Amino acid sequence: MNTPYPFTALVGQDDLRLGLLLNAVSPAVGGVLVRGEKGTAKSTAVRALAALMPEVDVVPGCRFSCDPAAPDPACPDGPHEAGSGAARAARTVELPVGASEDRLVGALDIERALSEGVKAFEPGLLADAHRGILYVDEVNLLHDHLVDLLLDAAAMGASYVEREGVSVRHAARFLLVGTMNPEEGELRPQLLDRFGLTVEVAASRDTDQRVEVVRRRLAYDADPTAFAAQWADEEAALRARIAAARALLPEVRLGDGALRQIAATCAAFEVDGMRADIVMARTATALAAWAGRTDVLAEDVRQAALLALPHRRRRNPFDAPGLDEDKLDEALEQHGGEDDDPDPDGPDGDGRPPRGDGPDTPPRPDAEAGDTPAPAVPEQGGEQEQGRSSGGGEQQPVRAAEPFRAKTLSVPGLGEGAAGRRSRARTEHGRTTGARRPRGALTKLHLAATVRAAAPHQRARGRSGPGLVVRRDDLRQATREGREGNLVLFVVDASGSMAARQRMGAVKGAVLSLLLDAYQRRDKVGLVTFRGRGAEVALPPTSSVDAAAVRLEALPTGGRTPVAAGLLKAHEVLRVERMRDPSRRPLLVVVTDGRATGGPEPVALASRAARLHAAEGTASVVVDCESGPVRLGLAADLARDLGSVAVTLDELRADSIAGLVKDVRGTDRRAA
Repeated sequence: MNTPYPFTALVGQDDLRLGLLLNAVSPAVGGVLVRGEKGTAKSTAVRALAALMPEVDVVPGCRFSCDPAAPDPACPDGPHEAGSGAARAARTVELPVGASEDRLVGALDIERALSEGVKAFEPGLLADAHRGILYVDEVNLLHDHLVDLLLDAAAMGASYVEREGVSVRHAARFLLVGTMNPEEGELRPQLLDRFGLTVEVAASRDTDQRVEVVRRRLAYDADPTAFAAQWADEEAALRARIAAARALLPEVRLGDGALRQIAATCAAFEVDGMRADIVMARTATALAAWAGRTDVLAEDVRQAALLALPHRRRRNPFDAPGLDEDKLDEALEQHGGEDDDPDPDGPDGDGRPPRGDGPDTPPRPDAEAGDTPAPAVPEQGGEQEQGRSSGGGEQQPVRAAEPFRAKTLSVPGLGEGAAGRRSRARTEHGRTTGARRPRGALTKLHLAATVRAAAPHQRARGRSGPGLVVRRDDLRQATREGREGNLVLFVVDASGSMAARQRMGAVKGAVLSLLLDAYQRRDKVGLVTFRGRGAEVALPPTSSVDAAAVRLEALPTGGRTPVAAGLLKAHEVLRVERMRDPSRRPLLVVVTDGRATGGPEPVALASRAARLHAAEGTASVVVDCESGPVRLGLAADLARDLGSVAVTLDELRADSIAGLVKDVRGTDRRAA
């Protein structure tokens, strides 16, 4: 068995360590989501926490880790009689991003259930994680149907497996820990809210700290056992402190003053629901126990807010997580109580965990990790409008107008791509449309088709009782139709003809609205821009809609309008993506007024490039940005060459009176 990296050997990352330790003290806090750039010890810290968790008593031989003092009466391995059990270490179970539903919740042998009436159940990862840690690396990339199962289990503390009337239930209470890199896409709001706490991590910019990180990592890689032995005393001390805090936790008093501060803080930041209040109360109590106190102070409430509220403040995927600390201090001050005075004599003063760093480790920099300033966006007023003609010079970026709810654009046909919410597809989840012989393991039984297949052979199989004699050849897999996510590739005209400031702001607002729609429908997105003499890939296809919004906001305008270059660049991007992910169907969204300029015969070149997409069956739509009393209709001509439709900015709104076809034209040769 590999020796884990010691938790106390981690350098810096105080918020990360504090969030994990508070959950070790009080699992009722509800888990922690660790957000940050790659290579910041997220996974290392989570795996190191397992060694600090107290042992659990389990019923010997129970595959579902029942507590011998209070065994689960519905345990599939039960019933168990209350009594003494065997102690074992708390488990850390990792859920792979590509795991199947059966691997997560367990598998039921449908053949034995039908023919013998036996609930032959193989436990899944949720059963393994019961009374331990369920760790999901890259949780933001987890498939939607697995996220739904996690939500159900986290909410009910139990897992249910139901197949055609045969059901199994078992307890599934676990500490949910997730790590993610926001550059790869955001989490669904429902799952985001299930994490009690969130912490942001980033690599230190301090040279001495970085040197110490490398030194310790090299020492660990050279001899993990010897390195762990060097930190054994610190690990034992931290383990003892966790146990002491757990024992003290029931004695901690959460006074009315602290409760009022918690309620006022949640109200001031307008968080949805009451879960934030409850999590803050549990976190503040755990902080007091961690500091060795029996009273919750204002400093505990403040720290609890910094951990429990940032991820609940996001109103849309383009909002940066975080908390206005001045506003937080104001809310706490207005509702302070007499019992909220700081206790300078408490252990560690601020209630934070021991650093675990050696005596030579430099102090943590004053700047908080991840506090990267947002790029400056120039003011819109006070400048003379320029660049209205196709030959105008480059203009500074323009702010996007307010996004709106956009009409749904979907790819026609029936795909087989990744689960999502945009276009029709054959999926493992959705409405049943038919049946077929299973390819590999049976996952979704079509009961009626199975009975019809087995019925003609009952006499030949010697059936004598009421049971149906079913063989493996009789089993039929249900075919289902649901929704898939697509690759939405935006091709945005940033030329001088689009550069009027009010007009470009509206265009960016429309694209931002489509990006928001892509986030909600679990699409991948990419961004190609064209202006001047050519086109560029501003953002390669990614799951991070945030990144696309940032690139769009910083997009300058000006120069000629090389429409053909933009379409050819998009063609190259789609060609590469088809090789990488052939099952994900693309949707091309061209945002332009169609006024192609630059080079010989620019309109004819644009037409030929558009027909190249049409010949390959790429589904597309043209957002016509032409404005003014005189309209040339060039965007509509481009749409016809693409085999698509052209819609105006007004028609793109979901509340628009003008109609818009739901399926854009174009056929994908991979659609069946």
